[in-house]
Amino acid sequence: MSTRRTGYDGVVATVPVTVPYARYSIDSAHWWLGRALAELIRQSGVAKDDVDGMCVSSFTLAPDTAVGLTQHLGMSPRWLDHIPMGGASGVIGLRRAARAVQSGDASIVACIAGDTNHVDSFRATVSQFSRFAQDAVYPYGAGGPNASFALLTRHYMREAGATREDFGKLCVAQRNNALHNPNALMKRPLTLEQYLQSRVIADPIHLFDCVMPCAGADGFLVMTEDRARSLKLPFVRILSTIERHNAWKEDAIQMRGGWTVDRDEFYSHANVGPEDVDLMQAYDDYPVINMMQIEDLGFCEKGGGPEFVRKHTFTFDGSFPFNTNGGQLSVGQAGAAGGYLGMVETLQQLTDTAGSRQVADARIGLVSGFGMINYDRGLCTAAALLARSDL
Repeated sequence: MSTRRTGYDGVVATVPVTVPYARYSIDSAHWWLGRALAELIRQSGVAKDDVDGMCVSSFTLAPDTAVGLTQHLGMSPRWLDHIPMGGASGVIGLRRAARAVQSGDASIVACIAGDTNHVDSFRATVSQFSRFAQDAVYPYGAGGPNASFALLTRHYMREAGATREDFGKLCVAQRNNALHNPNALMKRPLTLEQYLQSRVIADPIHLFDCVMPCAGADGFLVMTEDRARSLKLPFVRILSTIERHNAWKEDAIQMRGGWTVDRDEFYSHANVGPEDVDLMQAYDDYPVINMMQIEDLGFCEKGGGPEFVRKHTFTFDGSFPFNTNGGQLSVGQAGAAGGYLGMVETLQQLTDTAGSRQVADARIGLVSGFGMINYDRGLCTAAALLARSDL
């Protein structure tokens, strides 16, 4: 049964920051998260002690959680959340931080995500990713997300008629966008021919279908609109958010995500529709999930992703601007920070601070999150609709 939801009036998101990514790092996750917090404080001009709320996401923070991090950073927040939800963490952090500010439980919340990447970090993360991974996947040689997404991709190709050329078009467009992003680790153009001829990783997954693990951190602040104005900070309005976990558990293999459960409420709460969205940032650890999110968030019918891809350019200066910073496929996946990448980019786009990749006349942006893959499905889904401050 649906209940009437309160809006986010008076609460805004501001100060998007990225600590530039590195392929490998000997620094700890604590260091990367600390750099993100320091950059938030520097750019906002607020005192460290004025940040009285924190949302934290990280895979390599263990054995600490957000609580242990507060001691490392010398913080004493009165509101704290630890969100271990991978690619959905950025949206979920935003929605929970916004409610904390709205209720008065915090006045300024720092939402930060980051991970390190030592030489062996990714293998260790995959082997310990979940109890499911430890007991039922990794011991049998599945090797983590590549095998899982090979299963999802093959199933989607069979059901929707998608081709490798369709997936490649998305990857090539994102690389074009990434060439305008100084923080992207992928610095060379990618052609469709190069994509198609790249080596097989886990059929039908090839090299350029896979994200590259790296180290890095991202963050943003949530506060009242009055506070942002007093600090003279450009900000973005929150129109609507949703999250859903373990949706459609009866499906043998995931073909739809939790966005479909709450999509109508998502748009009606914002009083907008898919046709009003000027840009979309989707969690993109593999291109098949891009198509799933495009469908499930109402930009085309279910199974219509391949045809939708064939009709659009997906570049920041073309039709349906999508993952305009390059997405994880061309920027890199800094662990849990991958769930913040699209949020930071949308905040930049809607405050006209995206530089040479700025989308012209962007007014409304959609951020979609997807996380915590367990063999045949991702468990966490989330989405946010954001708007320029003058809307």
